Amino acid sequence: MNAKERKGLQRFKKTCMVALLAAGLLMGVAGGAKAIEFKAQGEWLVGFGLADATLSEHTRGPNHGAKEKTNDNDTFGAAQRLRLQLDAVASEALSGTVYFEIGTQNWGKSDEGGALGADGNNAIKLKNAYIDWLIPQTDARVRMGIQALALPNMAGGSSVLDADVAAVVANYKFNENVGLTAFWARPVNDNFNASTYGNGDSKAKSNYLDNMDLFAVSLPMTFDGVEVTPWAMYGMLGRNALRGLETIDDNEPWATNDGALGLTIPGLTPGFNYVNGTPLDSRTTSKQYGNMFWVGLPVGITMFDPLNIEFDVNYGYVESMGRFDVSKRGSDTDIVRGSTERQGFVVKALVEYKMDWATPGIFGWYGSGDDGNIKNGSERMPSIAGAGNFTSFIGDGNLAWGAGPGDVADWNMTYAGTWGIGGQLKDMSFLEDLKHTLRVAYWGGTNAPSMVKYMAEASSWSEGYGGDGPYLTTNDGLLEFNLINQWQIYENLEANLELGYVVNMIDQDTWKKDGYYSGGGNGSFDKKDAWKAQLVFAYSF
Repeated sequence: MNAKERKGLQRFKKTCMVALLAAGLLMGVAGGAKAIEFKAQGEWLVGFGLADATLSEHTRGPNHGAKEKTNDNDTFGAAQRLRLQLDAVASEALSGTVYFEIGTQNWGKSDEGGALGADGNNAIKLKNAYIDWLIPQTDARVRMGIQALALPNMAGGSSVLDADVAAVVANYKFNENVGLTAFWARPVNDNFNASTYGNGDSKAKSNYLDNMDLFAVSLPMTFDGVEVTPWAMYGMLGRNALRGLETIDDNEPWATNDGALGLTIPGLTPGFNYVNGTPLDSRTTSKQYGNMFWVGLPVGITMFDPLNIEFDVNYGYVESMGRFDVSKRGSDTDIVRGSTERQGFVVKALVEYKMDWATPGIFGWYGSGDDGNIKNGSERMPSIAGAGNFTSFIGDGNLAWGAGPGDVADWNMTYAGTWGIGGQLKDMSFLEDLKHTLRVAYWGGTNAPSMVKYMAEASSWSEGYGGDGPYLTTNDGLLEFNLINQWQIYENLEANLELGYVVNMIDQDTWKKDGYYSGGGNGSFDKKDAWKAQLVFAYSF
């Protein structure tokens, strides 16, 4: 028997073992199911995209440093993603759910299982796993486990929390008009490694005071043509929960797909010229826990149908958990002590009118921005994992998934430190099973231009991706165009063609302030527009 035959025999044996194992699992399920009803649902996405989502062509460091190309990604990409959900339903009072995600798998990438042989081993993820049950003799429902959780919102999505998180959620309906929802969530715990992130702190202990806990209550009220859901959320932030933020990037010890807490919780700013490269060191505070607090008031009005009015008001506060040193324009002597306190607000609104052929509408928002004084912290509203969805390129609208190079999807804007206004023609339809949505939006900044003097480089405005989005001052702006085309091929199959373009209005004069480096300042950058075009096939069942 030659090597090729031996390899074929081994492959045949593996196939038989997998088949026998699958048969055993099926028989086990069938034998143990009895009164349990299993329901499956899921979604396949396969997409192809062209994109360049960077807003600069080249950057040059301080003191006439080397000129570097900003974007090293390919222009074209192909990818796929699979989500499978299995519900085990015992009765209307009891069920369990497990939800898996396979991908995103970029075609050709080995470690994602997209290369020749499709044998990647890190593409399968547990997205949700929870149980639902009804408290006996009551109408109160409880959901316990890792689940999708979003704070009440109306216009433009949640700017505070919309993510998968471990939580216990309880719902109770007093009558057909008034209900009550409360939850406890734990987004972060036991991720602090004292040996890696202790920074010489002799009192640092691994997995000690590193939890973040959130407690929220909301009161959904529905009347004739009016929906109002006031809510409030309190949080506890352990002194070690954000340790390891020396670089404020994806290398954080507990980095997640749904949130970049090092950017959106403390009063730090991406791109600051931090002294010694260490923005946050909890030895600078004697507190064991810091307080966090958010409130919101989303309102929806449909009583004037076909006119729909939505607005949402949010405020957030995070207590200072220490201070940090930042250099002003790179000076070795002009050092400023900044505060990690962060507080601010966001207001959003949408007005639309439904017609036979489309739904025209206008939307807008305003988020408070930094006042230029880092000694009193940040004036941008903090968030856990916001997901603004007014638009689909800078925002999180449409499929919120990208098949382009580098998995281009969105910039995860939370509206913090920005303002904007836009218009849309939603669900235009001239042919059966074919819809179009056209959006135009202007994004401006509300952060003080004087904040630039604390930045390390002229391109520091781009450091916020994955958190609040690009850092925009009152002199900066972005103009976004979206065109979404949806073709319902079959009942369960859709072809989604998205075209997006962002006109770059970042003010280069603001970001090229002269500093202490002779003739160099913060460096420089060559700005350019961003664009993407992607075709995604979505099969859902």
